[in-house]
Amino acid sequence: MSTLNLDLSNYRDLLKQYIRTQDETALYQAEQFSKLSMQQNISPEEIINVHIQALQDLYPDLPEGIESSMNFLLEAMISYGLAYQEFQSLREKQLALKSEISVAANMQQTLLTTVKPEVEGLDIGAISVPANQMNGDYHHFVQNNQNTLGIAIADVIGKGIPAALAMSMIKYSMDSFPENRMDPCTILESLNRVVERNVDPSMFITMFYGLYKPETSKFYYSSAGHEPGFYYNAREDKFEEIEARGIVLGVTRDTEYQQYEKTIHPEDMIILLTDGVTECRQGDRFIESEEVLDVIKTYMHLPAQQLVDQVYKHFERLQDFHLRDDFTLIILRKQV
Repeated sequence: MSTLNLDLSNYRDLLKQYIRTQDETALYQAEQFSKLSMQQNISPEEIINVHIQALQDLYPDLPEGIESSMNFLLEAMISYGLAYQEFQSLREKQLALKSEISVAANMQQTLLTTVKPEVEGLDIGAISVPANQMNGDYHHFVQNNQNTLGIAIADVIGKGIPAALAMSMIKYSMDSFPENRMDPCTILESLNRVVERNVDPSMFITMFYGLYKPETSKFYYSSAGHEPGFYYNAREDKFEEIEARGIVLGVTRDTEYQQYEKTIHPEDMIILLTDGVTECRQGDRFIESEEVLDVIKTYMHLPAQQLVDQVYKHFERLQDFHLRDDFTLIILRKQV
């Protein structure tokens, strides 16, 4: 109050001038008074109190009803001031948290960046778009000296910074595996032990790992409870679900994962995805898997990267450009 007390006489003179003349100059000076008060962190009730004192100085015989109404306003502003201070405090914390999440999201993007490889005889398309700043989906390509291609796609059940940390751990665990132990079942069993030791039991991680060997045109794969992908048989022009059973990562330490294999023929496709694709919603209606495959078939004439981009744009439009879940789609097409 000490700073405002020094300005009381000035405020009183401004108020008197405005009451008598309705002069815009007095209003402008009052605005400057308000800005100075804000800079000095003066509360609204203190300004109201200054106004009441100025009125009492100008009108010593102020009607009792007017004086009571001003006191009522003062009490209301005290409550408002407290609520406003709490709001400002929460807003500052929210801005600080938003800044931290932005930094974490940038770090996640850097840590989990994967380069789409070039494999002779294979056309590859990949897209991964987070619904929010942090991505709970993860995909990674691993290529060794024999031109063998490993593909990992995973989804953390649980989002935000904990999911990002879990995905970073998965990625660096995979990078540490020796090249001679790239079999999908071995990869998942190793990751399962890592997750079981290091991830909170309330956080589940699903994962699909595939290994393509160009010299044999064989695709080997295992799944840890992940969303089943699809295989497109070009000769029969039909899609079929990729069947692979396995429990999610981290449930029990000694889980064993079954490995499957499939021979890939020219123009055949392997379609890997997360549930953000198959569980897209149009309003309250969930999209059926057949609809996803119909959209893929619509753009199947395009190169693989353009294909996944167009599928994403289709479902982005369908959801009014507001993703409800992270969207990750990978397509491998064997070239003729």
